[in-house]
Amino acid sequence: MAEDEAGGEQHWVFGYGSLMWRPGFAFVERAPAILHGRRRAFCIYSVHHRGTPRRPGLVLGLAPGGSVRGVAYRIAPRDWSEVRAYLREREQPTETYMEALVRLRLIGRGPVLAVTYLSDPHHPQWAGALSLEAQARLIAGARGLSGANIDYLRDLVAHLRAEGLHDEGMGRLLERVIALEAPENA
Repeated sequence: MAEDEAGGEQHWVFGYGSLMWRPGFAFVERAPAILHGRRRAFCIYSVHHRGTPRRPGLVLGLAPGGSVRGVAYRIAPRDWSEVRAYLREREQPTETYMEALVRLRLIGRGPVLAVTYLSDPHHPQWAGALSLEAQARLIAGARGLSGANIDYLRDLVAHLRAEGLHDEGMGRLLERVIALEAPENA
């Protein structure tokens, strides 16, 4: 970890999905950031929050390849252990994600090390690289403890746009899911 201005360790967290708009923890700074070597993808089967074991949905993960823009949060040293415990509980209930320390670049600034959660391609919930149509069919109609899968996708697209990020792939996916959920297709 890097040193902060006061000489203590800097702790950063990188969010690329719901952590961008609903972090759920205290932070002292929020900055746009980019992570190279990973991309935002619907690559995790959701069997609890956005689907069920009988009818899985999909949730985001950081799949290998490309790059992803997201948000980095700087955490006060006094809050770090509480924030890390919260993140582990939130992000690893089924151990689908692996906690990792990654180098990312704060937009307009420079590199920092940050904790993030990478998709585990060896986990049974790993969906891998699915076609847009396969993703849309899994998301359309899926529902879990946290609600409809399409709502998760809608939130993502809306919040990415609010951050000034236009992700054409996620926009096309949302359009296809809306079409599949249309009354004439139900």
